[in-house]
Amino acid sequence: MKKNVLYWICTVFMIALMGVGAIPNMMSSPESVAFFEHLGYPAYLLPFLGVAKLLGSIVILIPGFPRIKEWVYAGFVFDLTGALYSIISVGDINSGLFAFVLGYLAIAGSYILHHQRIQSRANAIQLTTAAYAGAK
Repeated sequence: MKKNVLYWICTVFMIALMGVGAIPNMMSSPESVAFFEHLGYPAYLLPFLGVAKLLGSIVILIPGFPRIKEWVYAGFVFDLTGALYSIISVGDINSGLFAFVLGYLAIAGSYILHHQRIQSRANAIQLTTAAYAGAK
């Protein structure tokens, strides 16, 4: 039960981090475009990243799709790492470094606890199946 609550705390924080950033990206808000230009990226990349983050957030929340979830977690790490590298490259290392640490912790916590939940369910199914087979 405690792991389930911790999983949802990490996951909701991760979704908030990715999902909230997705909306201005999809809409190509002037602030997002200016920030992307500061980093040296073309503005046409913004809607693509925004849609990818939003779809990834939805996939994480939907039950099932284990292989796609793996790709989403990897994509979130790539996105965060790319953003961190870009910020370091332009010399803005102090701008939000703590947010990156929190983002990595949220993704790692959600990912690890997700796999522990899957393993717990698999163990429960095995126990139930073994109990049923032993009752025959």
